[in-house]
Formats: sequence, C-alpha cells, structure tokens
Amino acid sequence: MAAALAASLAFPFGTANAQMRPAAGMGNQIVDVPEKPGYVPSAGEEQLDPAFRRQPVYFRTNEPPGTIIVHTNERFLYLVLGNNRALRYGIGVGRDGFQWAGLQKVSRKAEWPDWTPPPEMIQRQPYLPRFMAGGPGNPMGAAALYLGSTVYRIHGTNMPNTIGMAISSGCFRLVNSDVQDLYNRVPVGTKVIIRQAPEL
Repeated sequence: MAAALAASLAFPFGTANAQMRPAAGMGNQIVDVPEKPGYVPSAGEEQLDPAFRRQPVYFRTNEPPGTIIVHTNERFLYLVLGNNRALRYGIGVGRDGFQWAGLQKVSRKAEWPDWTPPPEMIQRQPYLPRFMAGGPGNPMGAAALYLGSTVYRIHGTNMPNTIGMAISSGCFRLVNSDVQDLYNRVPVGTKVIIRQAPEL
C-alpha cells in the first residue's frame, strides 16, 4: 500500500486521459501559416494551452515501453511508459494533403539542427532561405528526431502558437522544451507509429 501511494505521488496521473480531445476549434484547425525563419518566441509564447501541455496520461496499448505513437487527428504524441501509462505531448501536424500514417524508426537525432527547406516548400513560400544554421530562430527548433529514410521529422519549432494545428509539410512539431524532453528520453532505433484516423 505504501509503495503504491509513493508511486502515485511520484508519478501523478490525475484524471488526464489519452482519449481526451482538444477544446472545440483548437484541435481541428487547418491553416496556412507561413514559416518565420529567424523569429525567436518569447517565454510567454512558449506557454501552451493546458490541453496541449506535456503530461502523464492513462494510455492503453500493447506496444512496449519506449515506443512513440503519434495520433495525427488528436494532435498528440505519446511516449509509452508501460502499465497503461504514457507521456502525452501536444503537437502540430501536417496540413491537409500532407498527413500520413505508417511505421518508422528514429534513424538519427540532432540538437539545434540546420534547416534546408525542400524544393516543394520553397515553391510555396519563395521567401524562405535555402539553408539556415541551427539556433533559436530556426524553424526546426531545439532538436530533431529523423524518421527512417523519409524527409519527415519530429522536431521543435520557433512558432509555439502552431501546436494543435494542421500546418506542417508532414513533420510533427513540438515546443522546444517538449522536443528536448523527448530527445533525452528516446534513443536512435526507437519505434514510431503514426496513426491517421480516417475522416467521414
């Protein structure tokens, strides 16, 4: 009994539930917001709406601890901890036409990665730099987890206001404090499952 109480105090799950959806009008936003290379958000801007803040949640899955599961339609990324628990992170996802599902592994990790926008992105936003060194104003943010041999990544952002939106070109973005937390928890080789629920 004492051990169970100590465990609950050390890892307070409260009433957060993995199936909770964001407030109406937040999680389903699909917008076309241009990238802002060089923009450095303030500490206040980095404070997420409570619905998207990193938190431990109840999460049922048969996947082993350490697995990353992305629920694109929910705008959440889950890191499986075992015993029906996970850490849930609010994310920004691909805009309409750039969402995808599949199974990948973390093939590489980088802190403050450089950014080379792909040609398709430059075609849509011609003002973008062709290369930008890593740093606080870089749209890739504080860290990146590269997904297999794809062009997609789980990465930070210099636009924290886009968390909870469908805005990217297929990558999954987190605020910098969250991507740093995730970066420190998962090794190269981590299994990543991307789930995209069909829309009716």
